[in-house]
Amino acid sequence: MIPSGMSRADRLFDLTDRVVVVTGASSGLGRHCAELFADAGAIVIAAARRLDALEQLGQSSDSIHPLRCDVTDDDDRRRLVETTIERFGQIDVLLNNAGVAGASPAEEESLENFERILGVNLTAAFAMSQLVGTQMLARGRGSIVNVASMFGLLGSLPIRQVSYVVSKAGVVNMTRQLGAEWASRGVRVNAIAPGFFSSEMTVRLYENETWLAAVEERTPIGRTASMEELDGCLLLLASDAGSYIVGQTIPVDGGWSAV
Repeated sequence: MIPSGMSRADRLFDLTDRVVVVTGASSGLGRHCAELFADAGAIVIAAARRLDALEQLGQSSDSIHPLRCDVTDDDDRRRLVETTIERFGQIDVLLNNAGVAGASPAEEESLENFERILGVNLTAAFAMSQLVGTQMLARGRGSIVNVASMFGLLGSLPIRQVSYVVSKAGVVNMTRQLGAEWASRGVRVNAIAPGFFSSEMTVRLYENETWLAAVEERTPIGRTASMEELDGCLLLLASDAGSYIVGQTIPVDGGWSAV
C-alpha cells in the first residue's frame, strides 16, 4: 500500500511493496542501488557471488534480502528467480547491474577474455531479462533496467577495452530491441549509461591524478560523478514516473557523450 499523505511527485517515484532484484549487489553501484530502492519502499533481493558482502548489506535494512547468485550460471539464475517468486510472489523490477571490465590493446585481447566479459555483461543480462521478463509478461507489467555505459555509445580511447565497449554496446541495442518487443505487453525495458564515478571497478583510475585531471577537462560539467547523481535516473526508469519511456538508454555522464 502506498503511504497516505504522499504528494503526487512522491507517488510517481514510490516503490512501496515492489519486488526488486538487483544483480551485482555486493559492491559499488549495485550495493548503492539496493539501498536506494529499499529507501524508496521496495522489497530488494540483493544478488551477487560474494555472500559475505551481501549479508553485510542485508544488515543495513530489513527490506534487503541477500541471495547468492553467479549470473553466468544457468542454475544460479533460475534459483534466484524461482526463490524470489516463491518468497515474494512476483518480480516487479529487475536491475541488470552485474558487470566486469578489463583493459588491454585490441591486438592483445585474448578470445577467452573477450568471451568472458561478454558473458557477464551481455549474455547474462539477456538470460536474466528473459527469465524475469517471462513472468513479467505473464502478469502484464514490470520494468527492467540495464546498466550500460557511456562507452556503449562511443569508443573509450584512450582506455583500450574493446571487450567492455562491445559488451555495453550490445546492452544498449538489446535494451532497444527488448523494449520494442515487450512494451505493448506491459513490460518496459530501458538502460542507464553512467559516466565516470568512483566504484570498486574504477578506484585505481581515481588514484591517478593525471588521469583524473584529464577526465575532468574532457567532461563538459568539469568533474566526475558522485554515486548519488545516478539516483534520479534509476528511480525514473524503475518506477511509474517512467511509464512512457521504452527502449531508451539514458546517459548520466556529465555531457561526455554529447561532445
